[in-house]
Amino acid sequence: MAHYAFIKDQIVVKVIVGVDENVTQLDENGNKVGGSSEAWESFYSNQEWHSGLTCKRTSYNAATNGYRKQYAGIGYTYDEVRDQFVAPQPYPSWTLDENNDWQPPTPKPDGDYYWSEEDLVWVAV
Repeated sequence: MAHYAFIKDQIVVKVIVGVDENVTQLDENGNKVGGSSEAWESFYSNQEWHSGLTCKRTSYNAATNGYRKQYAGIGYTYDEVRDQFVAPQPYPSWTLDENNDWQPPTPKPDGDYYWSEEDLVWVAV
């Protein structure tokens, strides 16, 4: 089962379950559709019900298979240059690094800590 993210202005606005990329079928006009993730992305992008949205395949296993970095969720950003989905910023003080990972102002210490945005420090649990 494949998942597809729909993007408007670089922001994911919808995610659907779609056809696996290796499946080929005929459309209503008898034309062959599918056979690759790019073919299905194009097919879904061109459907009237997704007019104006760009479609990109996303994967729950993205972190392990390197497929667009991570599974896309609504509100994620799509980085066209790196062909990756980027999670929303967790806190205003965190910055995006060169790998599209959010980093706190100070590294997290070993152990159980949570980030206090109010104090800009890690707090022991």
